[in-house]
Amino acid sequence: MINKKTGQRELAYIAKITKITPIEGADSIELVTINDGWVCIAKIGEFKVNDLCVYFEIDSKLPQKEWSEFLAPKHYKVKTMKLGKFGVISQGLALPLSAFDIDLSNYKEGDFLTEKLEVVYSVEEDNKRKAKNNPDAKINAALARHPKIAKKYGKIIKKNKFFKFLFLIFFGKKKDAQNWPGHIASKTDVERVQNMTWVLKDKNPYVATEKVDGSSFSVMAERKPFGKIKYYICSRNVVFEDENQKCYYDENIYFEAYNKYNLKEKITQILNDYHLNNVAIQAEIFGPSVQKRNYSLSKREMRVFHIVSNNKKFSMDKVVEICNKYGLPHVPIIDDNYILPDTLEELQSFVESEGSRIDGKEKEGIVFYDKKTGEQYFKFVSPNFLLKYHQ
Repeated sequence: MINKKTGQRELAYIAKITKITPIEGADSIELVTINDGWVCIAKIGEFKVNDLCVYFEIDSKLPQKEWSEFLAPKHYKVKTMKLGKFGVISQGLALPLSAFDIDLSNYKEGDFLTEKLEVVYSVEEDNKRKAKNNPDAKINAALARHPKIAKKYGKIIKKNKFFKFLFLIFFGKKKDAQNWPGHIASKTDVERVQNMTWVLKDKNPYVATEKVDGSSFSVMAERKPFGKIKYYICSRNVVFEDENQKCYYDENIYFEAYNKYNLKEKITQILNDYHLNNVAIQAEIFGPSVQKRNYSLSKREMRVFHIVSNNKKFSMDKVVEICNKYGLPHVPIIDDNYILPDTLEELQSFVESEGSRIDGKEKEGIVFYDKKTGEQYFKFVSPNFLLKYHQ
């Protein structure tokens, strides 16, 4: 669930049991539905409808505590799980409020517990890549300006607090670790439909686009005094100073895409041709070494999903128009006039009804956009995709 105050995903929170479903042939477990969305297994009789629980979303890693010891064989990770014997899929984990070594009786539905319960992402890289700020951003930027020193002594400098302090005193710059330019565009998290099932009642048309399994990437351009233009090359959270600055991949895949698609020239053309003060191109980078799903590619590619100015997103029709005009690849459009079904089961069937428009194999999911505003409204990620690629 996305925390609207911070813009960050919360992995643990107080939720309500809204439905209990027996599992045919099972004598000790049943399915519980969380807030009319997520479905996971629980012990028979552990919950009643309308009970509050602590719900842990998929991708969570629990701390090693007495209350979580039963997950030790799974390394304390909460993942999408298929119980083949019973033919059901479980996503997440629900525990009673009384299961913990701290008093949760004063908490109410919707309260976030990610930090309090010391829950982190199950994939270590995600804890760094999706953090609010990169704690190594300043030292990485300083080292990037001195590649010979970085190559020989970089690891030692970063590990030793005193050496790190001295290096930043002599070689650091104020512009290092630039803040995310939030006045141009917001970050790219989007809520899962399981956390907002009420939207299924909305029968206005949506634009359905393929969700590409990769790493989000933003390029921004902003007019400055005296005709200067400032450019930003960003990962999900980090603004990079130059292409030598390290990222969470072996190579800086963001500068690679920036150069490969000639984005400096193209974003400048968009800025000028549309008479904008600032503009952002937001895209997904995918292919070899980015995620487990490499789309049968030998080289990485990108697909644009947002074009933004002054934090206002362009409609998807406008995104497609601009991409076609300047030779930029955009996310595949599955349906530009999609009416939502009444149930999550029907939505899953739609999502999984065809393979990826990129290589024909399993697609990660679909992102649904408001036709008028271009807002990334919600997404549905295929459980079967997660079972295959994110375990």
